[in-house]
Amino acid sequence: MFIGVRAGIHPSIIYDIISNAAGSSRIFVEVVPKILSEDPLLIDFLKSLKKHASYVMDTAKAATFPLPLLAVAYQQLIHGSSGVIRDESASPLKVWEQLFGVNIVDAASQQIYDASKLADQLVMASKAAKRIGFIGLGAMGFGMASHLLKSGFSITAYDVYKPTLARFAALGGLTKDSPEEVSRDAEILIIMVANEVQAESVLYGNAGAVSGLPAGTSIILSSTVSPGFVTQLKGRLEAECREIKLVDAPVSGGVKRAADGTLTVIVSGTDEALHCTGRVLSALSEKLYLIKGGCGAASSVKMVNQLLAGVHIASAAEAMAFGARLNLRTRRVFEIIQHARGYSWMFGNRVPHMLDNDYTPLSAVDIFVKDLGIVSRESSNLRIPLHVSSVAHQLFVSGSASGWGRYDDSAVVKVYETLSGVKVEGRPPMLNKEDVLRSLPVEWPEVPMDDLVSSASHDSKKVLVVLDDDPTGTQTVHDIEVLTEWPVEALTEQFLKLPTCFFILTNSRSMIANKAALLVKDICRNLEAAAKTVPGISYTVVLRGDSTLRGHFPEEADAVVSVLGDMDAWIICPFFLQGGRYTIDDIHYVADSERLIPAGETEFAKDAAFGYTSSNLKQWVEEKTKGGILENQVSTISISLLRKEGPDAVCQLLCSLEKGSVCIVNAASERDMNVFAAGMIQAELQGKRFLCRTAASFVSARIGIKPKPPIRPNDLGLKRNLAGGLIVVGSYVPKTTKQVDKLRSQCAQSLRVIEVSVEMISLKSTEERDQEISRIVELGNAYIQSGRDTLVVTSRQLITGKTPEESLEINYKVSSALVEIVRRIDSRPRYILAKGGITSSDLATKALEARRAKVMGQALAGVPLWQLGPESRHPGVPYIVFPGNVGDNSALAEVVQNWACPSRSSTKELLLNAEKSGYAVGAFNVYNLEGIEAVIAAAEAEESPAILQVHPSSLKQGGVPLVACCIAAAERANVPITVHYDHGADKHDLLGALEMGFDSVMVDGSHLTLEENILYTKNISSLAHAEGMLVEAELGRLSGTEDGLTVEEYEARFTDIAQAEQFIDETGIDALAVCIGNVHGKYPPSGPNLRLDLLKELRALTMKKGVSLVLHGASGLPHELVKECIDLGVRKFN
Repeated sequence: MFIGVRAGIHPSIIYDIISNAAGSSRIFVEVVPKILSEDPLLIDFLKSLKKHASYVMDTAKAATFPLPLLAVAYQQLIHGSSGVIRDESASPLKVWEQLFGVNIVDAASQQIYDASKLADQLVMASKAAKRIGFIGLGAMGFGMASHLLKSGFSITAYDVYKPTLARFAALGGLTKDSPEEVSRDAEILIIMVANEVQAESVLYGNAGAVSGLPAGTSIILSSTVSPGFVTQLKGRLEAECREIKLVDAPVSGGVKRAADGTLTVIVSGTDEALHCTGRVLSALSEKLYLIKGGCGAASSVKMVNQLLAGVHIASAAEAMAFGARLNLRTRRVFEIIQHARGYSWMFGNRVPHMLDNDYTPLSAVDIFVKDLGIVSRESSNLRIPLHVSSVAHQLFVSGSASGWGRYDDSAVVKVYETLSGVKVEGRPPMLNKEDVLRSLPVEWPEVPMDDLVSSASHDSKKVLVVLDDDPTGTQTVHDIEVLTEWPVEALTEQFLKLPTCFFILTNSRSMIANKAALLVKDICRNLEAAAKTVPGISYTVVLRGDSTLRGHFPEEADAVVSVLGDMDAWIICPFFLQGGRYTIDDIHYVADSERLIPAGETEFAKDAAFGYTSSNLKQWVEEKTKGGILENQVSTISISLLRKEGPDAVCQLLCSLEKGSVCIVNAASERDMNVFAAGMIQAELQGKRFLCRTAASFVSARIGIKPKPPIRPNDLGLKRNLAGGLIVVGSYVPKTTKQVDKLRSQCAQSLRVIEVSVEMISLKSTEERDQEISRIVELGNAYIQSGRDTLVVTSRQLITGKTPEESLEINYKVSSALVEIVRRIDSRPRYILAKGGITSSDLATKALEARRAKVMGQALAGVPLWQLGPESRHPGVPYIVFPGNVGDNSALAEVVQNWACPSRSSTKELLLNAEKSGYAVGAFNVYNLEGIEAVIAAAEAEESPAILQVHPSSLKQGGVPLVACCIAAAERANVPITVHYDHGADKHDLLGALEMGFDSVMVDGSHLTLEENILYTKNISSLAHAEGMLVEAELGRLSGTEDGLTVEEYEARFTDIAQAEQFIDETGIDALAVCIGNVHGKYPPSGPNLRLDLLKELRALTMKKGVSLVLHGASGLPHELVKECIDLGVRKFN
């Protein structure tokens, strides 16, 4: 409204025209009168809108979805609803008038006229004209010219596109070869081209129309151009001195209304020009408006309309894409908004294009790049800030820059789709996972597998042989063997073990199709040969493939059949719970947080080598077999059948299939898989043979394996190892890149990152490739030796070939470089993690030279953990196979953190573990490096924790270097070692010790009175606890000599139970050193005489208080007495 008024148009006329044009909306019709009348309720309405907008923006933030138009509109709402100008209350209208510098109220008070009635009067008084020239047969122009032809006018037309001219001629129109020829006999010339440049060209360019126009001809300019262009054109035509008249006549209404003659046409010009053209303008329009103000005035109104139309298209795109992000049914959203306040004419007209994914250009994205560009330029000239339309303009510019400029303008929705990954069109919708799973029938009540697995495997010696196209197929099993080679001898040895299952790692996904097929044939021939040497053995082949449908299908299945013979059915079952892969109503979904995304809409479907478009598995089979197996030939086992009818119904259906059928399995839970597997086993026991193409979940269900929790280093009984771990990432799926980013941010302090340039190792010379590999090996060795976990990651920019084969060749070069890097890293890592299927396979077989492995379990759900065979380069080193498409963004970081070198234990942890397991920890005073090494060596030999103690006298002699040596030795030890400051009797010394890195301190106030001891110990205890240190204190006093300090026997005193309780309560200590007859130094010849009865009482007290019991003077205690003291609760001996 404000830019229209600044351009000289009466606000009421703008309202009347726009209300009936493409720029109209329910909000425009409802709110503009309230603005103009300064309705006092408007501010409440704006505040309500602001509140709702704020809620929507919060929701969008939670959904990680951009709403740029709403964000800017929200700022306008904040401003308009502020109700303040210079600290005084003001209506929204006044607030906006100040912002835009336009007085709407004054403009509205000017004399009003009825633009529609003026147009009617014009038509009544207009002259007849028959010969019409028409230049520009685009989408709108063709409809307009065709309608004029049907209305009885003689139309001679020109367009640069010859097929369009032929179409027009077929309707009975005349055509010419240039604008000049069209204009020679024309009474009226209509220009309907795309923009100002084209208008300039057809009028004044080579063979331009102006040169051929007869004197007195009228030009109707219906193109959307700037008001300034129209004004300048009028002046140029007047300068011709041939009485050529110009009518400014932009149109609105779309292609259909152009062909029907029901456009909204806005006109301005001189009275004479309008009288000459009135009947033609009337024929084109349902609504005709005559705007006072001369040429340029009509284009100013059209500019306002285009501003609103462009904003409404972009807003519709933003709204529909946001609805898709929220997993709403977009067609239903459209139906609802058609009857709601948010409806606009453009919403109703353009959203169906988005829903149908049909961007046949009726009005192109580039049109609004141009039209909103006009708005932006005019707003600058008129000094009117237009925030919302400027953002809308940039959205159309983004669409054009992305290659969609010639698409229908509704394709601006692709900007949002590209940014957020959603799809608005009516393909299989993204669903809310919880809602979908809740809507399914209740699961089959029984777990039917145990007896059937037993009968299938042991009674009939049936073995499941899984040909795994990358190592990630072991995601759901444990205690299963994997072979990386398949000679007949190795397969025979495996069959003789009568396993329920074993895997053969083919890595065929890294090969081209014909090589993969030859490999599978070779394996099957060897399987047949091996099986014949083991009496009674039989087997079922499973082709374990990617749960997101990538891999060589049907080539590998055809290869199996060519060797093993026809199967009764091929089973397609990509369900994989740990990876979030569900098949429901024949559509395969990938879970993304709380959404289920059709697999064909994910990044996995865009794989350079194995891409596909179908999410419906029946359609996927037809797509991958290139029509060899049609959709209607594919059978289905539904979730309803699995859950309501159970294994018997599955068996019956499988047995009823025609030989050679393809059957897909729907599944949404492990129980569904169990039911299907049970039914399949029943069918196999009846003699049926199946070939399965499945994800990992089927395998564990088929062999009845029970899941177990993720494995940590402690579960494998691994000793503390100070070498760094090696993490190798080759996978390029976006999920992996996000996981790597999260790993780098969460483990920045402990992780060393080496990036491998993919360009250098795949596209450059051999010499440059070797230099890059050598650089990485040198750094990797250094980092691992220094104890740093080391990430070797390929550069994240995906480089692909022009064909799938070229892409696989690049993949091979990258993978072979990673193999060479790992092979040349000499340092033995603490663990190895390989990210990506091809990467993990090649590293295991080629870099680490493993011929077999055992699957120990999973490091995380869906992340297999292998123990490589003794023949491998690093036997005993855990090998984590991390699939490229498993886990949330933090999953990789979680595994690396779980497997990180454990930090040095605290003294508190040592004593707590001792309490849990009923043992005691020895604490040994050390004075030099030799003593430190002796304690560490003994502890490692005994696989026992220990404490290095530094006495004040030792600290005075050895100083900070002694403490540093203790700490360094503790950090490098293979067993838990901590460093303790002993007998801190001097406050100054204790305060210094708190800053030296000790894990714990002993506050020794035993020489003080009880009250003084409590005060002294409490003070130090609070300071030490603030540093995370354990505090030990002594109550009672030991006689004897320790490190030059002597306590006479007459000064010794036992620990008092009552005092001990008070002491513990008031000081907050963690460990209490007690006196029960123990002494520092040597015991008398008669031996120690310990008050074990007192120790028992002290144990009861310290247990109640959660305090550890410490006994000094243990050097001279006999073994039996030490053991008895441990049984009575002593957890630390000095």
